[in-house]
Amino acid sequence: MRQPVRREGRERPQEADGPGRGGGTAARAPGVLERRVRQADLRAVGEVRRELRQLLSRWSAPVDGELAEVATLLTSELVTNALVHAEGGAMVTARVGDRLRVEVRDCDGGRPEVQAPTTDGTSGRGLMLVRALADAWGIRTDGFGKCVWFELGGGPA
Repeated sequence: MRQPVRREGRERPQEADGPGRGGGTAARAPGVLERRVRQADLRAVGEVRRELRQLLSRWSAPVDGELAEVATLLTSELVTNALVHAEGGAMVTARVGDRLRVEVRDCDGGRPEVQAPTTDGTSGRGLMLVRALADAWGIRTDGFGKCVWFELGGGPA
């Protein structure tokens, strides 16, 4: 299973080697969460939310309940999108400093589109929510896949 990993400013595929069913978590530095999530492991979405809440609880900037809820909602949406629509799982990175920045990388180079929800209401909301609730967001593609990111808190980017 190929996973994107950031090294020296580039994203490169790498074998997933994290423990357990959902990949692995690595604390690279204070204020950073990195987590590999295996393809189609939707149970890992809840684990990522829990780890993000832990990161936010240690953030030196004041985190109100609303910011934490929005951050976990948007992260859930991006991780779920990557696991449902891309092959090879995803890499989730969250960094706190002046702002919270969350990136979800996968090996699918296709650019997702903001779409209206489906008639059954079970899909199509993810990027609409990110667009509506994030202070900043975007999509970056390269030869290895894409990164969908958002930022919250700390004023304008």
